[in-house]
Amino acid sequence: MNKHILDEAVQDYINANLTADVNQIALAKSPFENISSAELAGQITAKKKSEKKLPTWFKSKGIYYPMALSIEQTSSEITAKYKSKLAIGDQLIDLTGGFGVDSYYFSKSLKEVTHCEINADLSEIAEHNAKALNANNIKFKALDGIELLKLMDSVFHTIYVDPARRAEKGKVFMLKDCTPDVVSNLDLLLSKAKRIIIKTAPLLDLTAGLNELKSVSEIHIVSVKNECKEILWILEQDAESETKIFAVTLNDSEKCFTFLKSETEVSAEFTDEINEAQYLYEPDAALLKSGAFNLIGQRYKLKKLHSQTQLFTSSSLNKEFPGRIFKINKVYSTGDLKKLKNLTGNVIVRNYPAKPEELVKKYKIKPDQEKFLIFSKIGNNENIIINAEIVQYY
Repeated sequence: MNKHILDEAVQDYINANLTADVNQIALAKSPFENISSAELAGQITAKKKSEKKLPTWFKSKGIYYPMALSIEQTSSEITAKYKSKLAIGDQLIDLTGGFGVDSYYFSKSLKEVTHCEINADLSEIAEHNAKALNANNIKFKALDGIELLKLMDSVFHTIYVDPARRAEKGKVFMLKDCTPDVVSNLDLLLSKAKRIIIKTAPLLDLTAGLNELKSVSEIHIVSVKNECKEILWILEQDAESETKIFAVTLNDSEKCFTFLKSETEVSAEFTDEINEAQYLYEPDAALLKSGAFNLIGQRYKLKKLHSQTQLFTSSSLNKEFPGRIFKINKVYSTGDLKKLKNLTGNVIVRNYPAKPEELVKKYKIKPDQEKFLIFSKIGNNENIIINAEIVQYY
């Protein structure tokens, strides 16, 4: 950590060049004696990446940024704030602290947080920033979190861990392929805290995760703007036999679809006909990840279009639904579409035998962000095209 970067003149330079070409800055001579051009470019790049993801850090004075990859890998503020509600008790240890975003939000709801980070430089950066943000109840340890747990006699109320995918494994992974290996250390973790929170990427299959773990009381699938961001696994010493699943959408308001895993074994009601003035419902990515396809329809009193299409319809509008809602203006058959001219709309394909770009070219469809042409099927296997306008994005 080069503390000269925190000098007022350097900070002014970084802020003045947030829209500049960082490649030119990296290649040019540094205007500061104790700071390289590469360091300046790195600070600017990382700060720019923080603007929307980490607005508290971006707007605060005296923040020191790590390499841009650390910003890309860290939790966003909106998801970190949600996680902070899942911790219990007064004391939490974050075994994989990183840039410190999760620890910061945990510190706002708990009395004491211990931040572990094996990378000493990143640990120092996180500690400096915590002081700049007046988060004075976080203790920093530049150590391997698992190894520290093994040495400590003390017990925490909550343990939080965000295992990193090992580089050689690429995008295909299971929990045992991550570092730290929480699967091999489950007994240790459960002996050191009443509640364990494990964060994983949304790629992890729920069934595979349940097969690897034990004592899973809850699974929280978190999405932002219809993009699944992370899965949170809650492990507890006295967990009940059946896991509770939360599909959570964090947008202008928080919506949560909660169910027991056994509740997914329900049948759907299908429709063979769609009428104008009805509404079309498309579940958020978190709901789709949860696997509760038929339960969604049952809970919200919706009829499903097709067994292979996660689209639903209803004659009534329910804005509590977590996902997109469209107002249906017209329903076409494939034959109808061939006769129409000057088609406009944003093309969406759901279980239809063609790709969006092929349909745009074939029917000469012009783009229109407010209108939608949704190509799909209904219960009798008939191909249909729904002309609709969006009522709710999230």
